[in-house]
Amino acid sequence: MPDQAPSRAVAALQALRVPHVATQYERANSLTEAAAQRGLTPADIVKSMVVRRGEDDYLFVLVGGDREISWPKLRTLLGVSRLSMPSAAVALAVTGYERGTITPFGSRHPWPVIVDADIPGRRISMGGGRHGLAIALDADDLVSALDATVADIADPPGL
Repeated sequence: MPDQAPSRAVAALQALRVPHVATQYERANSLTEAAAQRGLTPADIVKSMVVRRGEDDYLFVLVGGDREISWPKLRTLLGVSRLSMPSAAVALAVTGYERGTITPFGSRHPWPVIVDADIPGRRISMGGGRHGLAIALDADDLVSALDATVADIADPPGL
């Protein structure tokens, strides 16, 4: 199943006509290492996470690598009192991607996408559907192609 992920992600980007560059890298052991491999800062590597809103109700939350989800901000935005991170097995089942490789592009289900307000307006790199595959693209193209909601939903680490 995961071995088909890169072709799904790239095929989805192509179908949406999103300009991008897919590049294979050595599997990184940390965000800092991944950023160095790509010639980027950690902030430019976007983490795609699956969040459970309810039974069979998920969404993608995208935040810069140097930031963390602010659960209070995200709950307020969504008008809910409870959110959770699904297990690795559930995340794989609902997206078709393993943790660490998740991308909204080519997901098994087109879950809603929320992008932290810190991301638009720059070039980013994100998971391409399997370990070591990165997708570089303009964040504004991502937001437009996925009809994503942009909101302040993250904080710098340690807050």
